[in-house]
Amino acid sequence: MAQAQPEDRDAGGGQGGAAPRRWGRRLLRAVLVLVLAIAALAGVLVVRAVRMPSRQPPPPAMTGEPIALAPDAQLAAHLAGALRLPTVSGPAGPVEPRVFLELHAYLEATFPRVHQALRREIVGDYSLLYTWAGGEPALSPLLLLAHLDVVPAQVTAATPWTHPPFAGEIADGFVWGRGALDDKVAAISLLEAAEHLLAQGFRPRRTIYLAFGHDEEVGGREGAAKIAAVLGGRGVRAELVLDEGMAITQGIIDGIDRPVALVGVAEKGFADVAVTAQVTGGHSSMPPSSTAVGVLARAIAAIEADPMPARLDGVAREMLEYLAPEMAFGRRVLMANLWLFAPVARRVLAGAPSGNALVRTTLAPTMLAGSDRSNALPARASATVNVRILPGDTVDGVIAHLRRVVGDARVTIEAAGEVAEASAISPSSDAIFDQLMTTVREIEPRAVVAPGLVLGATDAKHYDRLSAHVYRFNPMRIGPGDLPRLHGVDERVAVADLHAAVEFYVRLVTRFAK
Repeated sequence: MAQAQPEDRDAGGGQGGAAPRRWGRRLLRAVLVLVLAIAALAGVLVVRAVRMPSRQPPPPAMTGEPIALAPDAQLAAHLAGALRLPTVSGPAGPVEPRVFLELHAYLEATFPRVHQALRREIVGDYSLLYTWAGGEPALSPLLLLAHLDVVPAQVTAATPWTHPPFAGEIADGFVWGRGALDDKVAAISLLEAAEHLLAQGFRPRRTIYLAFGHDEEVGGREGAAKIAAVLGGRGVRAELVLDEGMAITQGIIDGIDRPVALVGVAEKGFADVAVTAQVTGGHSSMPPSSTAVGVLARAIAAIEADPMPARLDGVAREMLEYLAPEMAFGRRVLMANLWLFAPVARRVLAGAPSGNALVRTTLAPTMLAGSDRSNALPARASATVNVRILPGDTVDGVIAHLRRVVGDARVTIEAAGEVAEASAISPSSDAIFDQLMTTVREIEPRAVVAPGLVLGATDAKHYDRLSAHVYRFNPMRIGPGDLPRLHGVDERVAVADLHAAVEFYVRLVTRFAK
């Protein structure tokens, strides 16, 4: 047998060792390339976060002389007087119509200059429209909204009020009562601002309308809708419409330790959807394998398991773009690079009820009905699903989604009662929004101002066709402890906040109408 030459063995061994070395070098190069790519990506993310410009206007230089308003005690007393009148709305209209007329008389007595200089009209029996004629009628008018009605106030052993809801008491630095936040405070503050300006001899260049609906809490069909129809019939096209909706928050927006003033640029639509299961009824002693209640229960379970898709676009994305530059650096890196992290941000937002409502159309089963006897199988069982519609979605699209996810011929799904599509989205990057931002920062210089989405319904939806600039903002300060007070127990407003609210409206009117 021939002997292998030593040099052959050496060559073979050298070749066998070279392959692992080549693979090792390739692996090392791949790791280096990956490390460099990650470093480059990290650099891009950091640079984008560092260079992300603030969307806030410069700190405002207060214009003119300091505004000397009425004493805080007087502002508080005027609001307290309005809160003592229980202007409660019900589905069929005012619960006590005479109380609304008493409020009209109270406003006339409390704000005499307004009622001498402005033309007042009563619309829909109980709503008020004031016209402050401008010196240049060709200019588009300013339209400022509020509502006079309130929701009922339940006072029980389980829900005691510190002060009675309609006593209008002033205590501990607050004015207490139903309507202190929603929304008599805006009506009174607007009238205080007008009374002050009239006393100073102010004459607006553009016409100003003050429109106070009387049934906002039940949809505004007899109040705001009719006022909007009156103004539309007169050819009014407003420069700016401002209603309630959002506020100056403190301690509510994660990642920002400054006050955050959210200005609603849109509001969600709404619909009640009837989900009805129909099968054969009978006696409960001989139930079939599938009852109407069971069919309905499976339909509701399917709806909850398959929500409308979450979207990080529109108002939600605009809001994040305004807030991101003001956040701590770690959060800013995330928000400045939504091109990469949008799925993460969307999941984070969708993980909390408030954030979920911001990024998707919500579907909330709220009411159930079946048999009226425990031993009778209903032939029909039904549920109401309350839907809050994100701008970009539609009522028809929501119903199509529900029918698809339920997928049961025994279940009918139809809109029930009044529906409203989501509002248009007003601009958040033009001169009018900038002026609104500046006005907010004049009363709260540290505030971060950002566009927001109103999750509930306001009277503003009735005025969409009268202006391209419809905003929803109430210049009140709201903290986490105040959120349950809205439509809840112990509604109140700080006396100091009343002064800021009146000053806001004075500055807004002079900015837009001087």
